[in-house]
Amino acid sequence: MSKKWLAMSASDLGRGIENGEIDPGELAREFLAAINAHPHRDTIYSVVTADRAQSEAEAASKRARYGNRLGLLDGVPISWKDLFDSAGTATEAGSLLLKGRVPASDAEVLRNASMAGLVCLGKTHMSELAFSGLGLNPKTATSPNVNFEAAAPGGSSSGAAASVAFGLASCGIGSDTGGSVRVPAAWNDLVGLKTTAGLLSNSGVVPLVPKLDTIGPLARNVEDCARMLAVLENGKPVDLTGATLENAHFAVLETVVMDGIRDEPDMAYRNALELLEKAGVKLNPVKAEEAAEATELSYMLFTAEAYGTWGEVIESAPEKMFTPVLERFRSGRDCSSSEYVAGWLRLDELRRQWVKRMSPYDAVLMPSSPILPPEIDRLLSDRKYYLSENLLALRNTRISNLMGICSITLPTGIPSCGVMMCGLPFAEGRILRLAQAVEEILKIS
Repeated sequence: MSKKWLAMSASDLGRGIENGEIDPGELAREFLAAINAHPHRDTIYSVVTADRAQSEAEAASKRARYGNRLGLLDGVPISWKDLFDSAGTATEAGSLLLKGRVPASDAEVLRNASMAGLVCLGKTHMSELAFSGLGLNPKTATSPNVNFEAAAPGGSSSGAAASVAFGLASCGIGSDTGGSVRVPAAWNDLVGLKTTAGLLSNSGVVPLVPKLDTIGPLARNVEDCARMLAVLENGKPVDLTGATLENAHFAVLETVVMDGIRDEPDMAYRNALELLEKAGVKLNPVKAEEAAEATELSYMLFTAEAYGTWGEVIESAPEKMFTPVLERFRSGRDCSSSEYVAGWLRLDELRRQWVKRMSPYDAVLMPSSPILPPEIDRLLSDRKYYLSENLLALRNTRISNLMGICSITLPTGIPSCGVMMCGLPFAEGRILRLAQAVEEILKIS
């Protein structure tokens, strides 16, 4: 066995299995041993599915021995956010309200991954019912941040990010309603892909805001995100060979996303833009007031649907919730149906304006988060600070959800600072190819 496996990308592990250098059974045992020995085991994983992992890995070993592999990632171990149903395993969405919830079948995307031979290591901790961008969860567990021991990990896919960043999974599968893949990915120096709503099936996924919920991978590189996307949708991965930035033309969004940005994220973002310009990318500053107006609408649209989805369950036992998350849900209960419908009609128009404005560009750039991970102790003791940091953490990422588009965050080389690339709706293949080329530029730095 080799400790270096824990730091390898999912794709490289798959190539190792393909070449006969790695046995999937040994690989799974190495990851399970690392999980069980890790001091943060119980704040990263809510459940470790050792029996399932070993069974799936042994099946992958047999296929590898007989030349019947199901694909490059067959036998590769990954983690799942604790809102993806898994048969016979507790799936509680980070909430005491759902304690003891054990589904009878797998979520469709988990079933697709199993059919492709991937190994399920277990379920990872998250913000309560996925309704916080900070990843702070005093009711179940707060996962660690890989860069700052005393800081929040980012949410709501906090454990998914930590599982990869700490070498306890080769890839983590999360969900993103307002930034829940991209914020923890950025704060833990990972690549995180937010897919277009409707691209992947949410069947068997505990909902938050059904009209905006999406699924996406948190991984070590763009290639892993591309391959995991193909697995989740039961399709073919986009071909990244020959990815180039030749003649690339990016919009640099100036509306909203730079307001109040902290020094480190600002520096990281400007460094990334400078590297892209040196590589020959044409950058064009763009103001888009539809982003500002959609941001103003977002609080009502998110909270109204979230409370409509969970209000009855929440009010049956509100004492089981962390107070700031409870209050955020409850802020949506007084929204009228006419306000909600009018808000969505306006958002649909703003989406059309955005697509028209951004169609001439290959991608739209912005900082993934305008802040660094905030300190946990202060978040717990200062309510105003919690509220302001939570809204700032999600402010930039939320634009992609509101505009109904895909986006991806990439590490910049400065700890916990990411750069985000946004594409058009259902343009995941295009944005992944561009991100592959940008990733190479950023690595040079």
